[in-house]
Amino acid sequence: MHIDRRDFFKTTGAGLSAAGLALAPVQQAAASPLSEKEKLARLASNTWPLRYIFKSRMGFGTNPRSEEMKKKYGEITMLDFPQFTKDTFPGVTHMDLFSGLFGDVSDESMYVQVPLMVGTATRTTREFDPSSAAGKQWLDKLANKMAATGTKCQHISNNAPRDICDPDPEKRKTGIAVAKKWLDGAKTLGAKSMRVNSGGPRIAPSPVATADYPKNDELAQYLNRCIESFKEMADHGGKAGVKVTLENHWGLTANPINIRIVVDAVGHPFCEASPDFCNWEHEYLMYHGLKALAPYAHTNVHAKYWNRWKDNDVRRSVKIMSDAGFEGTFALEYEDGPWDGVEGSKYLYREVLAAL
Repeated sequence: MHIDRRDFFKTTGAGLSAAGLALAPVQQAAASPLSEKEKLARLASNTWPLRYIFKSRMGFGTNPRSEEMKKKYGEITMLDFPQFTKDTFPGVTHMDLFSGLFGDVSDESMYVQVPLMVGTATRTTREFDPSSAAGKQWLDKLANKMAATGTKCQHISNNAPRDICDPDPEKRKTGIAVAKKWLDGAKTLGAKSMRVNSGGPRIAPSPVATADYPKNDELAQYLNRCIESFKEMADHGGKAGVKVTLENHWGLTANPINIRIVVDAVGHPFCEASPDFCNWEHEYLMYHGLKALAPYAHTNVHAKYWNRWKDNDVRRSVKIMSDAGFEGTFALEYEDGPWDGVEGSKYLYREVLAAL
């Protein structure tokens, strides 16, 4: 059972006996070491670091890195991933799935054309549509694969919903509609949560000078629109049984305080944070930023290794989450470094297990 941050101190207080000797739930968990099976239940495989071995419409399979990895590990699709998870990460049954790898690349009927901004230019791409007839059939196939292998979809790392805080109300409306379709699709898979990016500028607006203290009205407007959009998505997610989450990704959410602002303002049990260990704009956020987000996360985090940072202590990050009472899954999202995606994910597998 997850302890909501709003109830944490009340729960802690209630856990004390009249004599002051009983331990609160989080303290009890800390006092009782996890068994190996319980530790493995806290891990999730992650498709992002393994994207180069997938059949894909997104260009992941058309470069030297992909050719090398497919030669070493073979080529798979999302329908193969449940068994790949069991074979590659012994004991792991939870999965974190990237939206860009969904669907049968040979079946055009399950994809929809969408505009995509690249810099200042707009191009079109085709993305999986979970509301299409073929898309629904494919989701059923994946759900059956999971049932057959004893695996579960814990989280969907989703890049499909866009423009969630855009000034254009029609763009926001379209982005929210896409998110709702995916939440319904996530329900088919039994997913517990789904990331939705805030949208907006890739770099958050900066404050402007005034005669008095600097102001950032532009940022506040983006936050306000983001809050209203996430309220609507959280309501829909509540009906589907799937939480919507914000990850420290880019734009508004590069700053962990902005994520806290949105989650607090939305005030819905189906809206929370899904922190990433390494998606930070500077080194001082590595642990301070994670500590700020930890009480806002309950379902899934990205346990990441990324050589962008000299200090990347995975075990320290896991401890930060555990100390905050986090009881969800640690998805093994290796980004870049001395290993390929499979080897890097196996490194994270060992590090997270050692830290739990």
